[in-house]
Amino acid sequence: MTRDDGVKKTVQAGMSRRYFLQVSAAGAVTATALGASGFVRPAKAAAYDTFTWISPRGTLEVLDDYAYWSAAKMGYFGDMKTEMQPGPSDGTATVKFVDVGQADMGFPSPGVYSFSIQNGMDLISVFNEGALDTFSFAFRKGEGTKDLKKLEGKTILLGSAAWQSITDPLLASQGVDVSKVKYVEAGWPAWGTALQSGQGDAALSWEGLRAEWVAKGLNFEYWLGVQNSKFPANTFVVRKSDMADRDKKAYIERYLRGWAMGLQFGYENPRASVEIVFDKFPTLAKNLGPEIGTTSILQQIHVFRGDMAEREGWGAHDMKSWQAFFDTLKDIGQITKDVKAEDVLTNELIAGANDFDKDKVKSDAGSYELSKDMQAVDIDKIRQHLYDQAI
Repeated sequence: MTRDDGVKKTVQAGMSRRYFLQVSAAGAVTATALGASGFVRPAKAAAYDTFTWISPRGTLEVLDDYAYWSAAKMGYFGDMKTEMQPGPSDGTATVKFVDVGQADMGFPSPGVYSFSIQNGMDLISVFNEGALDTFSFAFRKGEGTKDLKKLEGKTILLGSAAWQSITDPLLASQGVDVSKVKYVEAGWPAWGTALQSGQGDAALSWEGLRAEWVAKGLNFEYWLGVQNSKFPANTFVVRKSDMADRDKKAYIERYLRGWAMGLQFGYENPRASVEIVFDKFPTLAKNLGPEIGTTSILQQIHVFRGDMAEREGWGAHDMKSWQAFFDTLKDIGQITKDVKAEDVLTNELIAGANDFDKDKVKSDAGSYELSKDMQAVDIDKIRQHLYDQAI
């Protein structure tokens, strides 16, 4: 069904704090019921017994989180007790669960993070994993355009209605009148298939997923945010109250160091990180295979790394990029108040997160034993053709 009006009511106009907490309570009931099978742990007021990170996708069987699985495999989290949760498929669950204490860290897109700000959630971004804009628009071959203004009057397919908070600012930054764009929530994971079957005119996608769609026979052409947008991508958020607690703050910094080491490991040996994720999720390995898996991770490494010569390290926020994003949101009415980037983002933990032995990580990555199938992947050839799908 078309979600043009409905999405704007729930995402752009925002919910009152009272209404949001009712929604959160409903989510908590669902999570508690699923918790019997280990879905999510109860919230704890004390220091972290287990530090829980929650996905925005409703699944963990993707290559996107290769840094975590690489770090866990290589022991970079030390004796920390950590867990990953897939979360509900609701695109805003990754911030809702952190806000009410059912997870300790979420991974929202900038648009979904703005939803939490608009709705008064007391969160702060501590690690901007996506330095460059990962989001893109997929088109059936021969139907794409470099000028996104041509999407006015057209229909864009989304996996979740909440993703309009991603697409609207991206379109607006390219001069599109977003009031003239229609959206259809085609559902996860069917929205790419829906585009190929002739529904809609374009679909939201992102780096990594672009490669995975090829494995499913979904061969599109793309307008790529990583080449055309100056906005940032997904980031790690925690409760501000946790950052005010000295022990929790130190714990979060140590946890982020594990992620930074995992990112460095993947940069040094992308195929090793692919193999680690494939060992964790055999079905994903079967569906993608070594070559597509390596293509996917190389797309993501570019997004996560950005221009490291201009960054303080893995996870550093570009305040100017974020401020431009928030200003665009205000212009289009997605948020109703001015947001100062420094109030909702911090680079306070970046130096500590990047304070690790890079030579050791490079050695670990270089000595990782690959399978014969992974060794056969021509990584240089993949790099040469990484953006062949771009319009």
